[in-house]
Amino acid sequence: MPGYRKLGRTSSQRKAMLRGLATQLIYHGKITTTETRAKEVRKIAEKLITLAVKEKDNFTTENITVKVPQKDKDGKRVKTVENGRKVTEYNDVEKTIQKDSPTRLAARRKILSVLYNVTQVPENGRRKRSESKKVCLANVLFEKHAPKYSGRNGGYTRMIKIGPRRGDAAPMVLLELV
Repeated sequence: MPGYRKLGRTSSQRKAMLRGLATQLIYHGKITTTETRAKEVRKIAEKLITLAVKEKDNFTTENITVKVPQKDKDGKRVKTVENGRKVTEYNDVEKTIQKDSPTRLAARRKILSVLYNVTQVPENGRRKRSESKKVCLANVLFEKHAPKYSGRNGGYTRMIKIGPRRGDAAPMVLLELV
């Protein structure tokens, strides 16, 4: 007997489906799915959250100086002519960055290898590329979920049975983060 459910799919299809469900669970906080799928997604999500909780404070902060191009009132770069060439003007800006330790970086890469990329669409529903932005789910786990679950020893998800599905009477559940 394998240690996982096959869910009537090939291995690549099953992996893609579980990755998609885990991504949506982390991003939205809850999903509605069948009971057997929820039990498999729960395993994946709990491991990712545990990884984030272990590495949540494992970074250093550094102050760096960054060259940022000057911009005019229209948002275009300010250019001056030097030796017959147009040259962009730059300002030096101090920024504070977080530098991951090697173990946190490995955890971040492990999380990103499991979860898919998510693009956040604006609230008004318009799917313009310029208004959409990518969401890093590793940051969501480290900054939002890890502090919330730092006092817990597992058990980050809850399954609530919501009855049979209309078409085939498959038992449906609501899987949510506690």
